[in-house]
Amino acid sequence: MEYFSEAMPVAESELEFSSPYELVVAVMLSAQCTDRRVNLTTPALFDRFPTPEKMAEVEAEDIYPYIKSISYPNNKARNLARMAKMLVAEYGGVVPDTVAELERLPGVGRKTANVVAAVLFGREVMPVDTHVFRVSRRVGLTIGAKTPLQAEEQLERGFPSHLLPIAHHWLILHGRYVCTARKPKCQECGIRRWCKSAPKEENR
Repeated sequence: MEYFSEAMPVAESELEFSSPYELVVAVMLSAQCTDRRVNLTTPALFDRFPTPEKMAEVEAEDIYPYIKSISYPNNKARNLARMAKMLVAEYGGVVPDTVAELERLPGVGRKTANVVAAVLFGREVMPVDTHVFRVSRRVGLTIGAKTPLQAEEQLERGFPSHLLPIAHHWLILHGRYVCTARKPKCQECGIRRWCKSAPKEENR
């Protein structure tokens, strides 16, 4: 925590958005897809559907052409259409601010709900994506966690609550650029001395 606080004092989502609605959509699209690809896709999507009300007026087949370069575009188009309709019908187009309410939205799972709650509302939660799951296991921040939920629970116990929103970004960015899935850059890693998976000569 001391290392990341100094080396990465500002850690934020790399998804580009200008409203709570846009963040929900971007995070939904980012599942099993890179943030870079999402950021290339969303400008045209948001130009056509700038508000949840506009997206709620259409069906999945109208959304699909704008997101066809994203992974699983058919499922995501269906979820976006359903999410927008519920957001407008039940929440007046306003993104809810609790994880439980966010999880009610079609296509919004626990990880997506946690991301939105942490980024938008500063909720003290730990979203666990593939990067967070991998890094926390490698480093030793989690032990024996077999599911994202188990990792989330261990990490939320381990980090001070007020650091959880930024700690999520620390682990994501570390996993994206240093502790990569293949060929992790251990020589460049600022936390290698504490890492249980670092080569022995690096861990002294």
